[in-house]
Amino acid sequence: MKLLIKQGRILDPATGTDGIYDMLIEDGKIREISENIRSTADATVNAAGCFVMPGFIDLHVHLREPGLTHKETIMTGQRAAARGGFTTICAMPNTKPVIDNPDRASFVHNKARHTGKVRVYQIGAVTQGQAGENLSDIEGMVRAGVPAISEDGKSVMNAGLYEEAMKIAAALGIPVFAHCEDITMVKGGVINADKKANELCLPGITNAVEDVIVARDILLAKSTGVKLHLCHCSTRDSVEMVRQAKKAGLPVTAEVCPHHFTLTSDDIPGYDSNYKMNPPLRSREDVDALIGGLADGTLDVIATDHAPHAENEKSKSMLKAPFGIVGLETAAALTYSELVDKGFLTPLQMAEKMSYQPARVLNIERGTLAEGSVADLVIFDPEAEYAIDAERFESKGKNTPFHGRKVKGRVAYTVIAGEIVYSPEDEVSL
Repeated sequence: MKLLIKQGRILDPATGTDGIYDMLIEDGKIREISENIRSTADATVNAAGCFVMPGFIDLHVHLREPGLTHKETIMTGQRAAARGGFTTICAMPNTKPVIDNPDRASFVHNKARHTGKVRVYQIGAVTQGQAGENLSDIEGMVRAGVPAISEDGKSVMNAGLYEEAMKIAAALGIPVFAHCEDITMVKGGVINADKKANELCLPGITNAVEDVIVARDILLAKSTGVKLHLCHCSTRDSVEMVRQAKKAGLPVTAEVCPHHFTLTSDDIPGYDSNYKMNPPLRSREDVDALIGGLADGTLDVIATDHAPHAENEKSKSMLKAPFGIVGLETAAALTYSELVDKGFLTPLQMAEKMSYQPARVLNIERGTLAEGSVADLVIFDPEAEYAIDAERFESKGKNTPFHGRKVKGRVAYTVIAGEIVYSPEDEVSL
């Protein structure tokens, strides 16, 4: 099959390309990029006025399958990803049962191949059942295709056990994805420990809950040589510690979620649990530090931490509702609206944070539009203006604080291996 994309603004961080070109895709690969391609094609897309970027790669998604399919399934998560411009996603292991052995990892990989086109990489748990007591079969999971390990949803509090896991990961050449939270310091907190928590009489979560584990994990990465990827950074001190780790030449990367660079704790409108997430929304000073870290390259990746929940779960009180919001279908618009349109990032940097750098963290041959590469890409209309409508989400989860928020920028097409898998004309993802 031949697909011809005409007059799009090609943005490829891998090659530094930023210009108006045509693109010819044939047999799932990018065959030619030039100013005026004259060729017959099975389908032609007019991308004038749009960005053409490598398909987005989300390093941090909760698909909830197996065991929690009332919240999300692999298939509905793939559909949400396609609608959001994501061509590859990484599923976190805190399912029921936990993904802590090769058979469970293979289940997810095999099912994903049958339920959708979006590529799904299953992340393996560090410890069995995420209980923090015994290591999972890390080597076996890597043989089953797991590209990284993580205890996401919690930290491995036993530093000696975690160090052992890091040494295994380093020997196998895979990164460790770290959820940084000292559980002994949370003390029932549900939102950031600041004046908003006092105003609402809710227990708070201090910045130190995150910061002490960031510091510990960076030191463990230094001693073990493992590639450390810090998940959903939310504090200004986390940014500074990553900055210093990079200056020291340590193999540390870090991600930020759109909700953490878009909202502050001051935006929480009372007891709406759609604003309850972990880490929590932080202060204006923290948000400014996150944006600065993305702009100067300290923070490498924008990821969603897509965490769908059922309506009856999120309708509970702030104290009882689960942490987390959905993000696959809002990430691109929020990134463009809050970072690119406001001048903090260039469009090329947006592609770098959402495509190129995630591919480098995973060490996969994606995140580029170079001729000869697999044609995973997104066509993004930066001029589209609309209000986010959670009822139109492909995800089972509608739990978002962004319902009704006016944004700029919409995914026009998602293409995987040369096949259009999403277009908003009919709001159908394949």
